[in-house]
Amino acid sequence: MSKLEKITFHPDGEAPVEFFVLEQTRIGGYNYILVTDFEEGDGEALILKDLSQDGEEESVFTIVSDDEELNAVAGVFESMLDDIEFVQDEE
Repeated sequence: MSKLEKITFHPDGEAPVEFFVLEQTRIGGYNYILVTDFEEGDGEALILKDLSQDGEEESVFTIVSDDEELNAVAGVFESMLDDIEFVQDEE
């Protein structure tokens, strides 16, 4: 398995958080990334949407939480990665 790209997020007023990028795609003019907290094995996964404008030096990501958007983007990632299955946490 190839080494995954590690990215660091700096949430406002919080400690930096590191994630590993599993895949990325562009849908409807927005970039989405699928990230996980563990490089190997089962881990927590999030789909993040890049809200920054083209040409901006830093990206601004938000967690995709709208069910319709989340299901659509998750379906794209599942078709791109044949060994990934999304299971939503029941809250």
